[in-house]
Amino acid sequence: MRSDARVQTDPLRGGVAPSTTHLSREVLDLSEYIKNPTHSLVDRLESYEDIMSIEVGDTPLTRMRNVERETGLRQLFIKFEGGNPSGTQKDRIAFAQCLDALRRGFNTITIATCGNFGAAMAQSAFLAGLKCILYIPETYHTDRIEEMTSYGADVIRYPGSYEDNVYYSQNQAKAYKWYDANPGGKNANLQISAYAEIAYEIYDVLRDAPKIVAAPVSNGTMLAGIYRGFVTLFRRGRTSRIPIMVAGSSYRKNPIVESFRLGYDSCIDLEESKITETKINEPLINWHSFDGDEALYAIKKSNGYAANVTDERMMRYAKNLREKEGLQVLPASTAGLIALMNMHKTEPLHSDRFVAIITGRK
Repeated sequence: MRSDARVQTDPLRGGVAPSTTHLSREVLDLSEYIKNPTHSLVDRLESYEDIMSIEVGDTPLTRMRNVERETGLRQLFIKFEGGNPSGTQKDRIAFAQCLDALRRGFNTITIATCGNFGAAMAQSAFLAGLKCILYIPETYHTDRIEEMTSYGADVIRYPGSYEDNVYYSQNQAKAYKWYDANPGGKNANLQISAYAEIAYEIYDVLRDAPKIVAAPVSNGTMLAGIYRGFVTLFRRGRTSRIPIMVAGSSYRKNPIVESFRLGYDSCIDLEESKITETKINEPLINWHSFDGDEALYAIKKSNGYAANVTDERMMRYAKNLREKEGLQVLPASTAGLIALMNMHKTEPLHSDRFVAIITGRK
């Protein structure tokens, strides 16, 4: 592969097996079946869907009673995506796209990542028998590279911003005929549909839509997907309403939040030179949000809200959830919850049901 980027050494060369101790024997057996080309494609796809059923989704929706007591916001639920295999919601789109790649006959899949998506994609590609090539900005601080390479992924530290890495990954996919799993591309609808499952799972527990769903936003794909899921449920007559969508992101470093704050109808790009990453805000920051228009539409159409959140507040809320509710969470994932609390502090919310999406940390 032609590239000027630096490639992380891959410990799988020479036939060394990846570390799969946290995967069940059942999942590993299904993976071996999928990787055997003598089996029919239909049976291999069915086996991969079985892995998805075992590993992905059906994450807990838990009432945060201690936080309720502290804040006065009643019936606050956390949808804890830390129950997914990589500890994040990214597994939902990683597995969905690997299934699509397998179905369409691709043998290599690629994305740019800040860390969590790469970890999810590396595992899901390993189980599908796909080669995985991941691009990470060389200045980013992710500590999940060893995890990615343990599943056989090639990790390339490419210069520039996250967006630069996305564009490079997309161009490489086009040149070498790899499956492009990056946000904002041809497969954006597949990603949004995968995230719609979060709405269906919330409905399965509450039996109606909550008043508000709050989520952290970066590219905006998850928030857009949850909104689409609830719109579908409402149109089918399953829910009595579509929830208000609330977004939170790093302070003045996300186009979705800034576009909402400035009253724009479409998502603007930010000035790249003013976007600085930290170890806390990396999962959230962008100068360009690839699914920003869809997320901004969901916020505005639902009469929603978006807020900037500082690193310090995200760290504080993560600590609070650990101490009050026993949850080990990624600080950046508390951004949506903080935005919801901003609303409640400004004007106390009437008793109803409220859901915040939170990501775990492994």
